[in-house]
Amino acid sequence: MSHHPDLRITTHDAAGLAAHMDDVLATFAEVYAHEVATDPFFSLARYGERLNAYASRAGFSLVMGYLGNELVGYALGFRLPAGSGWWSGLQDHVDPEMLNEDGTRTVAICEIMVREQFRRRGYARRLHDAFLHDRTESRATLLVDPTNTPAKAAYLSWGWQRLGGVRPFADSPTYDGMLLTLGR
Repeated sequence: MSHHPDLRITTHDAAGLAAHMDDVLATFAEVYAHEVATDPFFSLARYGERLNAYASRAGFSLVMGYLGNELVGYALGFRLPAGSGWWSGLQDHVDPEMLNEDGTRTVAICEIMVREQFRRRGYARRLHDAFLHDRTESRATLLVDPTNTPAKAAYLSWGWQRLGGVRPFADSPTYDGMLLTLGR
């Protein structure tokens, strides 16, 4: 991993997301330009709805990375509540204990997004690590597009393990659900 002391990291709560919503949506629209134009699940309106839902959850955090005043990317997520439906779309059989959420066990990373011109420079890892740095949960989860080979390879190299296929919404793609044990 490259060290980038020039990447300025800022951390925000739900109010911070509201203050930076335009930048977050613009980054999403840039990164997912094709999908935004062709798939209703990826529309800016639907993404905005998901962002507002995430921000309403306990333990929500948004980590943004900047070079100067230019947004490189962000990571965001929240703590899974007791009885969370996060795993309801799981398509593989796993030990039911792996799916038991008590409201303190798991933090979900909903996005790690780096703009195209800043990729493959270690910024995603910096955002990932900054997001997880002060978390109190014992594990983290995320969903990754199984065809996104660079992202999957990065997550595996960072210690993540695939749990199974997950389709979080009726109209969403199926993702690979991954878990990372946090050293707490």
